[in-house]
Amino acid sequence: MKFIKKLPFALIGYLVFINLIGNAGCAVMVPPTGGPRDTLPPVLVNATPANLTKDFSGNRIVLNFNEYVDLDNVQQNLLISPVPKITPVVDRKLRTVSIKLKDTLLQNTTYFFDFGKSIKDVNEGNILKNFNYTFSTGPYIDSLELGGKVILAETGGKDSTLIVILHKNLEDSAVVNDRPRYVTHVDSAGSFMFHHLAPGTYNIFALKDEGGTKRYLSHSQLFAFDDHPIQIKPVNEPVTLYAYAEKELVKKPTTKTTSSAPKKEDKEKDKRLVVETNLSNGQLDLLDSFKMQFKTKLTSFDSTKVHFKDGAFNDITAYQLLEDSTSKKFTLLTKWTPDSPYHLILEKDFGEDSVGRKLLKADTISFRTKKESDYGEVRIRFRNLDMSKNPVLQFVQSDALKFSAPLTSNEFRRKLFTPGEYQLRILYDDNKNGVWDPGDFFEKHIQPEKVAKVPINNKKKLFTVKANWENDLDITL
Repeated sequence: MKFIKKLPFALIGYLVFINLIGNAGCAVMVPPTGGPRDTLPPVLVNATPANLTKDFSGNRIVLNFNEYVDLDNVQQNLLISPVPKITPVVDRKLRTVSIKLKDTLLQNTTYFFDFGKSIKDVNEGNILKNFNYTFSTGPYIDSLELGGKVILAETGGKDSTLIVILHKNLEDSAVVNDRPRYVTHVDSAGSFMFHHLAPGTYNIFALKDEGGTKRYLSHSQLFAFDDHPIQIKPVNEPVTLYAYAEKELVKKPTTKTTSSAPKKEDKEKDKRLVVETNLSNGQLDLLDSFKMQFKTKLTSFDSTKVHFKDGAFNDITAYQLLEDSTSKKFTLLTKWTPDSPYHLILEKDFGEDSVGRKLLKADTISFRTKKESDYGEVRIRFRNLDMSKNPVLQFVQSDALKFSAPLTSNEFRRKLFTPGEYQLRILYDDNKNGVWDPGDFFEKHIQPEKVAKVPINNKKKLFTVKANWENDLDITL
């Protein structure tokens, strides 16, 4: 301090100035924030010609927005009614979207452009939803509407990728051969709405538009139809369509053989008959049967050389061993005792497959059945269940059907049930065969069987079955 006091005042001021500059040079430079994130979609400023223009006779439409815009899958998202023969060219530049019409316009017709999710802003990607543009080539704008919903018949779910179409041609073949008159999207709730329809009689369909053809070209397509043509009037009742896809056989891919010689260990494996089972960690599900499966069919099988024994290796005679039509799968049926050991002894020459493989030596498959406490008891009571529709209760996990049972009363009860979380559904089984059947439009003209989701009042909307627990549920339909 004494040293500083002896310095001249001017020198002290200079040192302070240098220190301030040095500190400023070491400071972290923070750029100014740009404010909150933009969450607003683009806004239409004007259109040329204006929206709802009558007596339209041009071939170009220009849409101007309040910010730079981009187009996303416009050929898939943009739906035009009536459906043109030639798809227009849609382009964007800065704040402008332009539409170049390539098709000859119909006289005295209202055209409706549904852009779906195709327009968004450049910076944040905010989508301009439900944007549409309408004009008429005549002196009036058609104003009739038709709405409804599409339900997946097999699951009771929704599919927002479907489209709904109206055909003026009432022949069944029109949905295969012709362009529809009108088309609209299905939203995430399964709902749809046609706008600016002309009065008349139409056939209505829903389908998965594969390849942008807007036609029903494959039995594997999701498809729905109404039983009768619809008369479009000033006031129209909502339409419910049930979409289905027919099951197609999957062809197994052909395998190519290679010329490389197999290794010694592979040769040994090739000589040995491999037995696969449905055991899990050496345990058998009490609700299942014991199954053996082979990669290739057995050309010879001697059941007298298969021995079924209990835990003390005593013979069990009360059982059946069934062979399926492919001679690849064998099922052992018996009355299982919970939490008990079993043994299946296969003699060396019990069976031989089509390429001469046998067991290299006798094999013993040992396993134990699960305990009753590994399962939960299930009891479900229904209110307002329509027994005349032949209801079948379905237990579903990850869209896979795990268990189903026809309901013969308003209560379902099962003492042993596999624990887990299940979505519940009810199949209304028209033909009483216990399984869901798709529709048939062209030959039988029958609707698919319908499945409805069972309402469950919890956050997951799932029915939880706990092991060693009485799981009760009351359902009001």
